[in-house]
Amino acid sequence: MRDMSDDRADDHTHDHTHVQEFFTARAAGWDRRFPDDGPAYAAAVADLGLREGDRVLDAGCGTGRALPPLRAAVGSSGTVLGAELTPAMLREAAAAGRDGDGTLLLTDVAALPLRSGALDAVFAAGLIAHLPHPAENLREVARVVRPGGALALFHPIGRAALAARQGRSLTPDDLRAEHNLRPLLAGSGWRMTSYADEEARFLALAVRED
Repeated sequence: MRDMSDDRADDHTHDHTHVQEFFTARAAGWDRRFPDDGPAYAAAVADLGLREGDRVLDAGCGTGRALPPLRAAVGSSGTVLGAELTPAMLREAAAAGRDGDGTLLLTDVAALPLRSGALDAVFAAGLIAHLPHPAENLREVARVVRPGGALALFHPIGRAALAARQGRSLTPDDLRAEHNLRPLLAGSGWRMTSYADEEARFLALAVRED
């Protein structure tokens, strides 16, 4: 008899392979495709409300575009980590010198190598669309954040603009729609505190519940 956990492991492997293939194919030209996103990242990091000495994770950091503003926000006494599943993305981050702004971790956000409550905040750009099990994965992110810590779910353009770029229509089941995201976060240890879905950015902020 086959253990159901084996099926789940297979699903996880499939999810990983799909995400890695997608981003490996795009890693080398990623920053050149989106050269003007820097100010949007910096503004979103500012809204996260980090303080000098804070410990922050960029979850699904990609080429590390958020790492410089995160480092600037927490200062030299703070801790900045970048977690990414795709080795090619981390190579691009290092080639751009962003490994000087934070420690790069080749790891899955579904199983973070961090102790519970280790962080003050998590920044996540474009992550939620690539989570294979969103509620479960967001609970894992919540695990490593102290009560009262913050989460920023960000994208440098809004949902409608992103859908148009990808040649698709917005649908009611979009996880980033407020009516879906708020209860998803609430069931995963987070309380949404603000939601902005504008042409030039998407940003949902949440606080880690006790």
